Amino acid sequence: MTISESRFGTPPPRALTVPTGLTAAEVAERVAQGLTNDGGEHTSRTYGEIVRANVFTRFNAILGSMLVIVLVVGSFQDALFGIILVVNSAIGIVQEVRAKRTLDRLAVLAAPHARVVRDGDIHECAVEAVVLDDLVDLRTGDQVSADGIVTDAVGLEIDESLLTGEADAIDKGPGDEVLSGSFVVAGSGRFQATRVGADAYARKLATEARRFELTRSELVDGINTLLRYIQYALYPTAVVLLWRQLAKTSTDDALLSLVAAVVGMIPEGLVLLTSLAFGIAAVTLARRRVLVQELPAVEGLARVDVVCLDKTGTLTEGEVAFDRLEVLDGADEAIAGAALGALADDTNANATLHAIGTAFAAPAGWSRDAAVPFSSARKWSAASFTGHGSWIIGAPEMVCADASVPARQRADALAAEGRRVLLLAHADAPLDDEVLPPGTAPRALVLLEEKIRPDAPDTLRYFADQGVALKVISGDNPRTVGAVATRVGLPGAEVPFDARELPDDQDALADILETRSVFGRVTPQQKRAMVGALQSRGHVVAMTGDGVNDALALKDADIGVAMGSGAAATRSVAQLVLLDSKFATLPGVVAEGRRVIANIERSANLFVTKTAYAILIAVFVAIFGWKYPYLPRQLTIVSTFTIGIPGFFLALAPNKRRYVPGFLERVLRFTVPAGAVAATAALTAFGLAYYAEEVPLREARTCATLALCAVGLWVLVCLARPFNWWRTLLVAAMAGSVAVILAVPWLRDFYALRIPSGAVLGELVVICALAVIAIEVVWQVTRRQIEQRNPEYAAAAAHID
Repeated sequence: MTISESRFGTPPPRALTVPTGLTAAEVAERVAQGLTNDGGEHTSRTYGEIVRANVFTRFNAILGSMLVIVLVVGSFQDALFGIILVVNSAIGIVQEVRAKRTLDRLAVLAAPHARVVRDGDIHECAVEAVVLDDLVDLRTGDQVSADGIVTDAVGLEIDESLLTGEADAIDKGPGDEVLSGSFVVAGSGRFQATRVGADAYARKLATEARRFELTRSELVDGINTLLRYIQYALYPTAVVLLWRQLAKTSTDDALLSLVAAVVGMIPEGLVLLTSLAFGIAAVTLARRRVLVQELPAVEGLARVDVVCLDKTGTLTEGEVAFDRLEVLDGADEAIAGAALGALADDTNANATLHAIGTAFAAPAGWSRDAAVPFSSARKWSAASFTGHGSWIIGAPEMVCADASVPARQRADALAAEGRRVLLLAHADAPLDDEVLPPGTAPRALVLLEEKIRPDAPDTLRYFADQGVALKVISGDNPRTVGAVATRVGLPGAEVPFDARELPDDQDALADILETRSVFGRVTPQQKRAMVGALQSRGHVVAMTGDGVNDALALKDADIGVAMGSGAAATRSVAQLVLLDSKFATLPGVVAEGRRVIANIERSANLFVTKTAYAILIAVFVAIFGWKYPYLPRQLTIVSTFTIGIPGFFLALAPNKRRYVPGFLERVLRFTVPAGAVAATAALTAFGLAYYAEEVPLREARTCATLALCAVGLWVLVCLARPFNWWRTLLVAAMAGSVAVILAVPWLRDFYALRIPSGAVLGELVVICALAVIAIEVVWQVTRRQIEQRNPEYAAAAAHID
């Protein structure tokens, strides 16, 4: 028998693998031929890619060119920015390698595995170790690891919606094809891998589905926009400046002026600090057992304003335990117990059946002849046994639709108390596909126990305090979910909503989601629809889950958060994996994201202010034909002590400020006028000294340098507020460093500085004082404007640590 047909073309005919699977020799032969499932994908960048990304950048190329010019026509003092260039790249490489090693080690714990049949036994191996013709074992929650043909199936249902958009799960039987990237929602089975690795037709689609879509990052988008604007201004300004300088001075001096201007215009540390902050955040979270599968997701979680979560594993501990059995009138307790033991005796049993199986042993003489596996859509499972009829266990309202039946009434009453209740029913008729057999009659109520997580109330309280709305969307009975949510203090939990009554229209669904917080009997497709409805109203949605029924919603959410103990399909589409499966870890993740976004905004104000005044100075000098007021070494003082060092500390410091949209607008609203003030102060100081007072060029350039230092330090004072001990120390250290350079003669000579005397010094002091006052006015006015336009910003700023 051969396998030769497929939806996606015709593979070479292959012999059907025997039920005992491949032998060790056959596996080794295929590995030697490269017929493995390794598609060359990596969970992170390679070391070579890290080096290239940190060294071979556009701005590094520009600065490198400037460095060559200085080394040819200038002195080594003017090449100090080259040291900063090398240090920036080195820090970026070291930190990213450190983050890569940490995350790669952590990723191993969350990596999906496959079960393959080899030499007659089932072995667990990495997905990449699957070889062509392997027999792969499938169970509920597994993700299909390769394209293949089903060889054996028991109620096997595959969800291919991530690949094909098909909403309904598809029944699979022997001879049917399965695609990598799809996942098992019910039943079990085996398939023979017919396409592995890069040869799989659906590999690209599957990879796209398994791996998350890239999270949108407002920080990255905003910084990229800034860099584009800077590039547009840099090239024409540099060309005109060089042309005008060549007309006024020697070629060597003109080139040094060009270098100083270009170096000033480039915010060389901004991109470094952004990636550095993301990387350090990822390592910090890794220590808390949180795997960050995409770095911008750290920031993304800070933007979340709605968190959708399941009851099981978040509000409760997730471990289901059997509580008691309530036999209904007319039923035999011994037979009911035997039926439960027989139902639980299933290799593909879910957590609920496992819990039941610990209380009821499999009875002798019960031979299973048909079964319907559990699925989140049906919310029941069943099996028929020779001589014992058909037994069904599942949600009471799904097994017994008539709410007037005493069994239903009792089940509803228990659910209202927060109990998790299942209904055991019996029918003499055989099972017929996925429809309840006729004559199904209730026999007993099975009560299960779930413990409330002791940290759940505090976790929910944190999100409430942070203005994040919580939506509990569960497959359990609405009354049960509402009772549990009430016990942990979730607002609105006293009025749970039955998802079977939810509308299909997205707007109508969104209206209900805006007013209700707890939903029960939610199907996987409804979870996905609920995420989409919330997003349609402008919400940034995080979805947490652990079951295969959560995978679709996790992929569609802005941020998907999977539990480490959850299904492989769920972990594979999530941006964040909580390896310890503790929902209480999430507040720390949110806080880390907020620290990153708030601190980078602070640092961005420093860097963009520098770029703004550097561009304005260069444009003015180019238009009016002035001597350029700086040597490259003098701008190194300004950039090091008013931007680079303080920006590094501000980017990595604690910060609890809430996220507020509008990062780029806020940065430009302050930095453009602040840059104008700095440029005006520097040009005025230089112009008065050099052209009015006719002091030597070295003294005039010292005036311009000190004016920029004064303005830059006051910008730092504004951004460091509110002050605490370390921010006060930071500002004092930066100002002290500049003072030391002025006070030590050999440092003054090194940086080509000479302190002016008499009237020029007095004029400089007045200019600096007026500039500092102007910066303070700009800061106060822009803060007031921002707070008036967005009142949330003032409240958010109150959370700064």
